[in-house]
Amino acid sequence: MRALFIGRFQPFHNGHANVLKWLSDNADKVIVGIGSANASLTFRNPFTVGERIEMIEAAIGHVTTCSIPDTGGQSLLWYPLIRQYCPSFDEVYSNDEYTRLSIEQWGVSVKSTPLFERDKLSGSRIRYMIARNDSTWTELVPSGVVKIMDRIHGVERLMRLARIENILNQ
Repeated sequence: MRALFIGRFQPFHNGHANVLKWLSDNADKVIVGIGSANASLTFRNPFTVGERIEMIEAAIGHVTTCSIPDTGGQSLLWYPLIRQYCPSFDEVYSNDEYTRLSIEQWGVSVKSTPLFERDKLSGSRIRYMIARNDSTWTELVPSGVVKIMDRIHGVERLMRLARIENILNQ
Protein backbone atom coordinates (compact mmCIF):
# COMPACT_ATOMS: atom_id res chain seq x y z
CA MET A 1 0.00 0.00 0.00
CA ARG A 2 1.30 3.46 -0.99
CA ALA A 3 0.30 6.21 1.44
CA LEU A 4 0.15 9.93 0.66
CA PHE A 5 0.48 12.09 3.79
CA ILE A 6 -0.62 15.66 3.08
CA GLY A 7 0.34 18.64 5.23
CA ARG A 8 1.77 22.15 5.03
CA PHE A 9 4.66 21.42 7.43
CA GLN A 10 5.06 25.07 8.48
CA PRO A 11 7.40 24.08 10.15
CA PHE A 12 7.95 20.32 10.15
CA HIS A 13 7.69 19.26 13.82
CA ASN A 14 7.96 16.19 16.04
CA GLY A 15 4.28 15.32 15.51
CA HIS A 16 4.87 15.13 11.76
CA ALA A 17 7.96 12.98 12.33
CA ASN A 18 5.95 10.61 14.55
CA VAL A 19 3.20 10.33 11.92
CA LEU A 20 5.76 9.48 9.24
CA LYS A 21 7.22 6.76 11.46
CA TRP A 22 3.71 5.41 12.11
CA LEU A 23 2.92 5.45 8.38
CA SER A 24 6.25 3.77 7.56
CA ASP A 25 5.28 0.95 9.91
CA ASN A 26 1.89 0.58 8.18
CA ALA A 27 2.60 1.22 4.49
CA ASP A 28 4.93 -0.12 1.83
CA LYS A 29 5.73 3.40 0.59
CA VAL A 30 5.11 6.83 2.11
CA ILE A 31 4.85 9.95 -0.02
CA VAL A 32 4.83 13.35 1.66
CA GLY A 33 2.54 15.80 -0.12
CA ILE A 34 3.52 19.36 0.72
CA GLY A 35 0.39 21.48 0.53
CA SER A 36 0.24 25.22 -0.13
CA ALA A 37 3.42 24.68 -2.14
CA ASN A 38 2.94 27.99 -3.94
CA ALA A 39 2.52 29.96 -0.70
CA SER A 40 5.37 31.47 1.30
CA LEU A 41 6.47 34.59 3.16
CA THR A 42 3.27 34.94 5.18
CA PHE A 43 2.92 34.17 8.87
CA ARG A 44 0.65 31.19 8.08
CA ASN A 45 3.03 29.94 5.36
CA PRO A 46 6.44 31.40 6.17
CA PHE A 47 8.63 28.83 4.43
CA THR A 48 9.06 27.98 0.76
CA VAL A 49 8.33 24.49 -0.49
CA GLY A 50 12.06 23.96 -1.01
CA GLU A 51 12.80 24.94 2.59
CA ARG A 52 10.11 22.56 3.83
CA ILE A 53 11.59 19.72 1.78
CA GLU A 54 14.98 20.49 3.36
CA MET A 55 13.42 20.47 6.84
CA ILE A 56 11.78 17.10 6.25
CA GLU A 57 14.96 15.54 4.87
CA ALA A 58 17.08 17.04 7.67
CA ALA A 59 14.66 15.51 10.18
CA ILE A 60 14.09 12.03 8.79
CA GLY A 61 16.39 11.50 5.83
CA HIS A 62 15.42 11.09 2.21
CA VAL A 63 11.71 10.68 1.57
CA THR A 64 9.62 10.95 -1.57
CA THR A 65 7.92 14.34 -1.65
CA CYS A 66 5.58 16.10 -4.01
CA SER A 67 4.60 19.75 -4.09
CA ILE A 68 0.87 20.47 -4.14
CA PRO A 69 -0.16 24.04 -4.97
CA ASP A 70 -3.30 25.74 -3.70
CA THR A 71 -6.10 26.43 -6.17
CA GLY A 72 -7.20 29.84 -4.96
CA GLY A 73 -10.46 28.53 -3.53
CA GLN A 74 -11.36 26.34 -6.51
CA SER A 75 -11.44 23.26 -4.30
CA LEU A 76 -12.68 20.78 -6.88
CA LEU A 77 -9.53 21.41 -8.92
CA TRP A 78 -7.27 20.41 -6.05
CA TYR A 79 -7.49 16.60 -6.22
CA PRO A 80 -6.68 16.48 -9.96
CA LEU A 81 -3.60 18.60 -9.17
CA ILE A 82 -2.60 16.13 -6.45
CA ARG A 83 -2.87 13.30 -8.98
CA GLN A 84 -0.83 15.32 -11.48
CA TYR A 85 1.96 16.46 -9.12
CA CYS A 86 2.36 13.38 -6.89
CA PRO A 87 3.57 9.84 -7.51
CA SER A 88 0.81 7.23 -7.50
CA PHE A 89 -0.75 6.36 -4.15
CA ASP A 90 -3.45 4.07 -2.79
CA GLU A 91 -4.49 5.92 0.35
CA VAL A 92 -4.54 9.53 1.52
CA TYR A 93 -3.86 10.58 5.10
CA SER A 94 -4.69 13.93 6.66
CA ASN A 95 -6.35 15.25 9.81
CA ASP A 96 -7.11 18.64 8.24
CA GLU A 97 -10.87 18.88 7.66
CA TYR A 98 -10.62 21.11 4.58
CA THR A 99 -8.13 18.72 2.98
CA ARG A 100 -10.39 15.79 3.80
CA LEU A 101 -13.48 17.49 2.39
CA SER A 102 -11.73 18.58 -0.83
CA ILE A 103 -10.52 15.05 -1.55
CA GLU A 104 -13.65 13.23 -0.39
CA GLN A 105 -15.65 15.25 -2.95
CA TRP A 106 -13.97 13.00 -5.53
CA GLY A 107 -15.14 9.84 -3.77
CA VAL A 108 -11.70 9.21 -2.32
CA SER A 109 -11.46 8.05 1.29
CA VAL A 110 -9.10 10.04 3.50
CA LYS A 111 -7.83 8.39 6.66
CA SER A 112 -6.79 10.05 9.88
CA THR A 113 -3.43 9.64 11.54
CA PRO A 114 -2.75 9.50 15.26
CA LEU A 115 -2.33 12.93 16.85
CA PHE A 116 0.91 12.89 18.80
CA GLU A 117 0.89 15.42 21.67
CA ARG A 118 -1.48 17.65 19.70
CA ASP A 119 -1.77 20.12 22.59
CA LYS A 120 1.94 20.94 22.11
CA LEU A 121 2.71 19.90 18.55
CA SER A 122 0.97 22.24 16.16
CA GLY A 123 2.57 24.37 13.47
CA SER A 124 0.49 27.39 14.49
CA ARG A 125 1.55 27.11 18.13
CA ILE A 126 5.21 26.72 17.15
CA ARG A 127 5.07 29.74 14.80
CA TYR A 128 3.60 31.87 17.62
CA MET A 129 6.28 30.63 20.03
CA ILE A 130 8.97 31.64 17.55
CA ALA A 131 7.38 35.05 16.95
CA ARG A 132 7.28 35.65 20.72
CA ASN A 133 10.97 34.71 20.95
CA ASP A 134 10.19 31.64 23.08
CA SER A 135 13.25 29.48 22.47
CA THR A 136 11.54 26.33 23.80
CA TRP A 137 10.08 25.85 20.29
CA THR A 138 13.34 24.03 19.50
CA GLU A 139 12.19 21.16 21.77
CA LEU A 140 9.14 20.61 19.53
CA VAL A 141 10.94 20.07 16.23
CA PRO A 142 13.66 17.62 15.16
CA SER A 143 17.20 18.95 15.57
CA GLY A 144 17.67 18.96 11.79
CA VAL A 145 14.82 21.46 11.48
CA VAL A 146 16.52 23.76 14.00
CA LYS A 147 19.66 23.67 11.83
CA ILE A 148 17.69 24.55 8.69
CA MET A 149 15.89 27.34 10.56
CA ASP A 150 19.27 28.74 11.64
CA ARG A 151 20.65 28.58 8.11
CA ILE A 152 17.65 30.31 6.49
CA HIS A 153 17.20 32.80 9.35
CA GLY A 154 13.73 31.36 9.94
CA VAL A 155 13.31 32.83 13.43
CA GLU A 156 14.05 36.34 12.19
CA ARG A 157 11.71 35.80 9.23
CA LEU A 158 8.82 34.73 11.45
CA MET A 159 9.37 37.66 13.80
CA ARG A 160 9.35 40.07 10.85
CA LEU A 161 6.24 38.48 9.36
CA ALA A 162 4.49 38.71 12.74
CA ARG A 163 5.30 42.45 12.83
CA ILE A 164 4.28 43.01 9.20
CA GLU A 165 0.96 41.21 9.68
CA ASN A 166 0.43 42.58 13.20
CA ILE A 167 -0.02 39.01 14.47
CA LEU A 168 0.94 39.43 18.12
CA ASN A 169 -1.26 42.47 18.72
CA GLN A 170 -4.50 40.77 17.70
